[in-house]
Amino acid sequence: MSVFLFKVFNKFKNLVVRYKKKANICNTVQKRHGNMEEENKAGRNDEVYSKVVRAGKRTYFFDVKSTRNNDLYLTLTESKKSNGNNGHPNYQKHKIFLYKEDFEKFTEGLQDALGKIDELKKTDAYSSHSDDSPFSSVDFDELK
Repeated sequence: MSVFLFKVFNKFKNLVVRYKKKANICNTVQKRHGNMEEENKAGRNDEVYSKVVRAGKRTYFFDVKSTRNNDLYLTLTESKKSNGNNGHPNYQKHKIFLYKEDFEKFTEGLQDALGKIDELKKTDAYSSHSDDSPFSSVDFDELK
């Protein structure tokens, strides 16, 4: 009988430990949420500027925000609309956070990549064709 009580006691002890961990997490979240509410009440708004670019099924958001120390950073968000299983629209979002120490390197990399695209477009392999059809032309006589 004592082995049974020992097992029950250990299970109870584990439940208490898990409960305390969850309670600590809840308290931490409540404290953080309370601090955010105080910042919002004090008139703090971390969004400085926002630009929306709509491009077909995709929408891009360029949001300039500030940290608590008034450092600026940029969030680039791609939102892609698709139809869900139930027929309601579904949005997939992808975010990139760009911090001030990376602005220059990111800009250089983006300009380099865009320059390479322009360079490659001038070649035959990547030149734009007047026929934007996603289908290639098929000569049915060749299939015989």
